[in-house]
Amino acid sequence: MNLLGNIIWLVFGGLFTALGYIIGGFLLCCTIVGIPWGLQLFKLAPAVLAPFGKQIVSEPTGGGCLALFCNIVWILFGGLGLAIGHIVLGILFFITIIGIPFARQHFKLVEVSLMPFGKRVV
Repeated sequence: MNLLGNIIWLVFGGLFTALGYIIGGFLLCCTIVGIPWGLQLFKLAPAVLAPFGKQIVSEPTGGGCLALFCNIVWILFGGLGLAIGHIVLGILFFITIIGIPFARQHFKLVEVSLMPFGKRVV
């Protein structure tokens, strides 16, 4: 079921969303200051590419104060927009009965797209 869900996800926009994450990661990594945030986008891209069968878990260390600072900067400079985008898409998919599994995946991605530091995709 996960394979079928991931294939349908790719066809209906998952591929373009993942490409957006990858291109954003490359652009952020072009600057020295943006490398930590670019690496987080690279971490999110596989989860956006094939979200069925993946879970978001908190890392045991949590990242500490540095992760908190990086999450605050992330929220201010784009993380909030990513999270709102996933929420809007999740609501739109929930309106259609057939899109409910895809809506659940978008809502799962909200947490990690809002605050990716200290989270891991497994």
